[in-house]
This record gives sequence, structure tokens and C-alpha cells, in this order.
Amino acid sequence: MGSAADWNCIREKVIARVDSSAEDLNKISQEIWSNPELKFEEHHAHKILTEYLVKEGFKVEGNFILDTGFRATYGSDGGVNVCVICEYDALPNIGHACGHNLIAECGIGAGIAIKAGLEILGEQAGKVTVLGTPAEEGGCGKKVMIDGKAFEGVDVAMMAHGCPFYAPRPKFLAIQQIKITFTGKSAHAAAFPWEGRNALDAAVMCYQAISVLRQQMKPDWRVHGIFTNGGVKPNIIPEEAELFYYMRAPTKVELDVLIQKVLGCIDGAAKATSCEAKHKFEVNYLDVVTNKGLISIYEKHAQNLGVTFETNPSIRDAAVGSTDMGNVSYVVPSIHPLFDINTDAPIHSREFTAYAGAPTAQEPTLTQAKALALTGLELLMPGNKQLLEDIRKEFDETFGKSK
Repeated sequence: MGSAADWNCIREKVIARVDSSAEDLNKISQEIWSNPELKFEEHHAHKILTEYLVKEGFKVEGNFILDTGFRATYGSDGGVNVCVICEYDALPNIGHACGHNLIAECGIGAGIAIKAGLEILGEQAGKVTVLGTPAEEGGCGKKVMIDGKAFEGVDVAMMAHGCPFYAPRPKFLAIQQIKITFTGKSAHAAAFPWEGRNALDAAVMCYQAISVLRQQMKPDWRVHGIFTNGGVKPNIIPEEAELFYYMRAPTKVELDVLIQKVLGCIDGAAKATSCEAKHKFEVNYLDVVTNKGLISIYEKHAQNLGVTFETNPSIRDAAVGSTDMGNVSYVVPSIHPLFDINTDAPIHSREFTAYAGAPTAQEPTLTQAKALALTGLELLMPGNKQLLEDIRKEFDETFGKSK
């Protein structure tokens, strides 16, 4: 790293930049929280985030790849490109129960703080990219942005997510959504039931087979589903029935095994009822592969800022759902730490929604913005080339990539 004096100057600048912007950042967070928008419909959030970043001196590309996506950059090509990620979509009926307003606040806070450090180092040191990624909740927006080449030229990607506890290396499961359709033959259920083939019976048998399968599932595998179509009237043998399932596992490899087991349940139910079965794979989120070298840098800075990480393994190491940040972690070294917003309420609850908009969430969110900014700037410091090389080497070894 550069001299201790240089680093101390940059560290002080980062902390001061976030602190001096706290009121503006909170206003943005509150505006997003008060106007929840569903996946791919985050037009208001897109507007206020991009307008703020333009005001802060970033080069901003609105409607980037997706209508509500954006990319904001400051710096120059040729050096390290540090990407911080914003999310800002809400959940149906319960608003920002996943705290994406805080993720957006943290992301732009880290972005302006890294920019402040680059103003000291000089633009030739590299670039900060603030990437607005829509539709994390069920739309896998980051996968669309990956396909659109949004992460080309990015060296590391970072974001932080509000939670009831601090966990720098959380366990996010890979997930595959699947829509299952059974087709039979309609008939009058009282007069000529023998002429029909009951698609609902096939769907019920499939549901029961998957439930029985849980006895042979590993403890950290998850399969959960609902009936989305069960027929139209009781006196008509249902000719079509549908199920919608999520299948989750700790890694893509394990998920592939689980998927084959579920497909066997589908085929078996179809044969048992003389119905036809079709399935369509929908959204696919990969597991988050935390880059150990990168997260170690973050952990150091977070702890120096007063963060105390959860030490209870039953909490710290428990699966916390799925995220499209997992897809990002397969294409660029990534981290996705969780931070406590001063609540015990679980995410995706109305209680968590309230806390995501509460004043008590502000201090931990701003602390995360500082920690991410300091992590990125350590990679941008002159003389720290080896740090990034080690991070890249770990990534390449993890995914079997050659240089």
C-alpha cells in the first residue's frame, strides 16, 4: 500500500465524505422506501439515483441494458475498476421488506466515497462503477445485465445487504424456479368420469411425491411450491393443472442433482395418472461464491469501523435465501456481506419493512458504505497490485479458469 500518511488521508476523506452526505443519502433512501416499486418497474428509484449521481460528478448511463438499470462511472480505464452495486426493487404487498432502499443508499454512499479517494489518488489510479441492478426479487436482473456485458472490465463487485445480524460470508443458496404443467382430458365428473384423465390428480401426486422426497434430501436442500391452477369447476375433470416450485441447494452442482430428483417426481405422477407433463425452467440464481481475499479486506475495515460480526455458527452459517448476486460471483470476484439494521425481525416481513425505513437503520448503513469504499480504495492504492492479483488468482482457481 502507499505510505501510511497517504492512506490515513484517504481514510479520513472517505469517512468525512459519507458523513457529510448522510442527510442526502437518507433522503434518497426514504424516497425509495416510501415509493416501493416492483421488479422491472423501479422508474422513480432509477430517476432519483441517477440524478443524484449526475450531481455528484459521475458519468451516468440511464436505462442501461434494462429500462430501470443504470451505470455511473468516475475515473479512467487502465487501472482497477471497482464496482459497487445498488438494488432498489420492492416486494409485492409488503414494500421494502428486504431493505433494498438501504442497499441503494449504501451503494451510492460507497460510490461517492470511492470517488473522493480517487480525487486524491488521481483518476489514473482506476475507476469506480456504481451499477444499478433492477429486479433482484424474482427477476434475476443481474443475470440480464451479465448477459448484456455490464461486468466486462470490472475487477471486483461488492454490495451489502441489511439483515438482523452481521455476517461477512453469508450462505446464499443456488435456486432454480420451475413451472410444471399437467395435461389430461376433461369429462363430466359425475356422468362420465371414466372418460376423463385428471390433471389435478397428477399435480397432487407430484406434490406428494416431492414432499416424500424430502426424507432423502440433504439438510440444506430446499424445495417449496404452490398450486397455480387446479381446474375450473368441481363437475369438470380438470384437463390442466399447474405447479410452481423453487428448488434450492448450497451449490450449482448439488442443485443439478436435486433438479433430477424432482423431474423424476413429475414423470412418475404423469405416468400414474395417464397425463402428459411439461416443465419450464424459469429464473435461475446461482449460489454466492464469496472471494476470500476480497472479503478479508472488507472484514478488516468493517471491524476498524466498530462492526462486530456474528460468531454463533447456527446464525452466521445458516442459509439466508438466494440472490442474483450469486450469478455475479461466478463472473467476477465478489462479496455480499450482511449487516444488522438494529432489528430482530426477519427479512421479507412487515416488521422488517418498518425497520428498513427507521432512523435506527441509518448508522449501520452508512458504516457499510464506508467499509465498502475503504475496501475498494485499498485495491486502488499505488503499490497494491499484488492484492488484486491474489484475488484474481483465487477466482480463477475456484472456477477452473486459466489466465
